Amino acid sequence: MELVFMFLRIISTILLVGLIGVIVLLYDSLVSKPERQRSKLQKQGIRGPRPSMLVGNLLQMGTTQSKDSNMAREGKKEITHGCYAGLLPFLDKWRQQYGPTFMFSMGNIQVLHMSHPDVVKEMAAYTSFDLGRPTYQKKGLHPLFGEGIVHANGAVWAHQRKVMAPEFYMEKVKGMMKFMVESAVSVINEWNREIESAGGVADIKIDEYLRNFSGKVISKACFGRDCKEIISKLRAIQEIACKKVILQGIPGLRSLPTKSNREMWRLEKEVHALILKEVNGRKGSESEKNILQMIVEGAKSSNLSQDEIDNFVVDNCKNICFPGYENGAVPAIWTLMLLALYPEWQDKVRAEVLETCNGQSPSSDMLNKMKTLTMVIYESLRLYPLGSMLTREAFRDTKFGGIDVPKGVSIWVMLMALYEDPDIWGPDVHKFDPERFGNGINGACQLPHVYIPFGNGPRSCLGQHFAMAELKILISLIVSNFTFSLSPKYIHSPVMNLIIEPEFGVDLLVRKV
Repeated sequence: MELVFMFLRIISTILLVGLIGVIVLLYDSLVSKPERQRSKLQKQGIRGPRPSMLVGNLLQMGTTQSKDSNMAREGKKEITHGCYAGLLPFLDKWRQQYGPTFMFSMGNIQVLHMSHPDVVKEMAAYTSFDLGRPTYQKKGLHPLFGEGIVHANGAVWAHQRKVMAPEFYMEKVKGMMKFMVESAVSVINEWNREIESAGGVADIKIDEYLRNFSGKVISKACFGRDCKEIISKLRAIQEIACKKVILQGIPGLRSLPTKSNREMWRLEKEVHALILKEVNGRKGSESEKNILQMIVEGAKSSNLSQDEIDNFVVDNCKNICFPGYENGAVPAIWTLMLLALYPEWQDKVRAEVLETCNGQSPSSDMLNKMKTLTMVIYESLRLYPLGSMLTREAFRDTKFGGIDVPKGVSIWVMLMALYEDPDIWGPDVHKFDPERFGNGINGACQLPHVYIPFGNGPRSCLGQHFAMAELKILISLIVSNFTFSLSPKYIHSPVMNLIIEPEFGVDLLVRKV
């Protein structure tokens, strides 16, 4: 009996020590470490809103709301293009209060906000691995950026550099031109049918048409065929994730079996299975290599386990497919909205396209000659940018922007704020004026290095030429076949769903030319 009691005491002691150890680790992770990070920044004169324990400034971020969305629903909101303050009112408030450099907390994630032009230039030139994509993205806290990306060796990344090389994407653009045109023509045909059935003028919600177009194009480039199911499930994951993105710093939140989490887990498993099904279905194929096949070859040249190979392939496909889908659809939606709102620019683009193409399908040479259309797209991407911010994390204590950044702190550079800065763009900064890009990006503003619609430096979007070709083909074919104006149904209400989207879609009144 005495031995039993002794054994129980030993077990109890071990459990107690273990429990104390867990509590100490949790306290350090959730309280002590964030406080140390903030203290190092405070000693350098950096201020910010006072955080609460565990949740940081999340409650303040949730209560600092804009009236724009409610006004839009009530039909009282005018169409204006300065949307930074409306989309991120808490950051705008803190920026006015503390200046362009301040700190705040998202749960146990400490963020250093640094939105000034010199930081953009420094980030473009920064090649050290001391800064990289934030851990909350790399380690699966965001479902569209998987953990498999980080499991790679030199052989894998040597092959990946070939897949990601700009030359590879340029070749993909040339190889995809015909399919882009065919996919755009299918949109034209569908709108023609709607116009005929409506008696000459159709009221069309354009969003799904353009998303379907972009989904066809990127899935053809990635998988070699139209994979509607994968694209639709990635879109569903995004819709769930964007509702919770601001809460990603609360520890353990994504592990709780909430209704939305269970739905996300189900979708992630289905996307994983569908991509691997595409991999297995392509074995032995002698057709032209697509992005998926290139990724698979790179993974198989490594010494990774099969599970690691599968995760690597799936996560890379997600990281290429989803941004490619959004980069094609959303800028086209905003550009057509702006052309509908400003018919004089719609007429200029149409005249340029008709003169350049002369009744033929757009070719690569023709797209390069479409200067007016390029100006319009650039201005659209300034007012409604794809990337609203640059994000990095300090993987070790490092010097950046003249600040000693503690390990683990995330850096946010809000590009939207810089795109709406009158000191950079002039007093007409909120006006739609493509003419500012008449001499290219370098002549568009006082500090052209701040304008980076597809990112900058070593982490810029390698598919930007692909996205621009896709945009130009779609818009050039639409303007050469139709005239269009904003429908009375249209409600102007930009929202932040990882990228800036029209909350209620875009409705156009469309007529044949």
